[in-house]
Amino acid sequence: MAITTDLIKKLREKTNAPMMDCKKALEESSGNLEIAVDILRKRGQIVALKKAGRCAKEGVVGAYIHTNSKLGVLLEVNCETDFVARNEDFKQFVKDVSMHIAATAPSYVSREEVPAHILEKEKSVLKEMIKNKPENVIEKIVQGKLEKFYSEVCLLDQLFVKNDKITIKEYLNELIGKIGENIVIRRYVRFQVGEDIK
Repeated sequence: MAITTDLIKKLREKTNAPMMDCKKALEESSGNLEIAVDILRKRGQIVALKKAGRCAKEGVVGAYIHTNSKLGVLLEVNCETDFVARNEDFKQFVKDVSMHIAATAPSYVSREEVPAHILEKEKSVLKEMIKNKPENVIEKIVQGKLEKFYSEVCLLDQLFVKNDKITIKEYLNELIGKIGENIVIRRYVRFQVGEDIK
C-alpha cells in the first residue's frame, strides 16, 4: 500500500509523533494505521527506558482547580531542561495529569511508593477471600487482584481519563519518546473542601 501524505497526517494527528517517525511506522506496518500507532507507542516506551536514568531537575508545578472551586490539584513534573518545561506538549501533559488526579484521587504516584504494610494488608485480605482455593492457584489470583489494586491507587497504573486505552505511564512514555528527555511525575497534592490532605 502506498504511504500517502494524508495517511501520515492522520497518524500524526492521532499520536503527535514527528512526521518522519509517522512515515517510518506506516512503512513498517504496510500502511495499517492501528499497527503504526502501536509501533510508535512501543518506540516511546523504549526511549523512556533509555532516558530513565538521566537527571530531571527542571520542570513545572501545575495546578488544576475544578469549576466549582471545591477541588484542586498541585502537581510537580520534572524534566531535564528548562527548554522542555516551556514546551507546549509538556505543559499539556501537566494540565492533563492534574485534571486526571482531580478526577480519580490516586493515593500514590507509583507502585513503588505503596508502603509495605499497606501491601501486606491488601494481600492478607485477598488471601482470606480465596482461602478455600488450591494453594497453587491462590498466588496467581492474588497477583491478578494486586494488579487491579495498583490500577486503582497508583497514578501511573491508572487508565487516563481522557483516553482509557492507555495508562498514565504509557502517556508519559509517549511524551518522553516524542520530546527525547527524561520526564518524571515527582509529587502532587489534591485538595478537596472538607477533606484532610492525604
